[in-house]
Amino acid sequence: MTLIKHGVLSEDPWVKLEDDAALPPSSPAIISRERWLRDRQILMQHKAPLGLRLASDAGVDGIADALNRVKLIALEFPAFTDGRPFSTARLLRERYGFAGELRATGQILGDQAQFMQRCGFDAFELAPDIDHQNWLDGLSAIAVHYQPASDKRASAASLRHS
Repeated sequence: MTLIKHGVLSEDPWVKLEDDAALPPSSPAIISRERWLRDRQILMQHKAPLGLRLASDAGVDGIADALNRVKLIALEFPAFTDGRPFSTARLLRERYGFAGELRATGQILGDQAQFMQRCGFDAFELAPDIDHQNWLDGLSAIAVHYQPASDKRASAASLRHS
């Protein structure tokens, strides 16, 4: 997988764990929402950084207590037509104040890159066959936006009146 984080190609230090896999003692690990709900008390004591993987239909119910513990949330796009992770990203950033890494995974498209970024995503996990340069170009393709969003860029109206 190729990782784009904050607009540049990056190495991925995170280990993606299945629900029955042992937690690595010192490596950052991404676990499922279901594992968090099942093993919450144990995971709160784990010393290494933790990340959560949320399916598109999972939402943030039941994980509010995890948001100050986890450093990364990976939102899965099962299909490029499934927009629920866009809404979840905005909720995490705007309502819950999540400040960690917000990663888009799964069926994500380069022409949606900037919209994902505006919803709060700051990292994108691309399949090996995806042209990462297209993604990098897409993140900066539009300089002025009409609507305010999670990325806090000034809107066209606010720029016009300032």
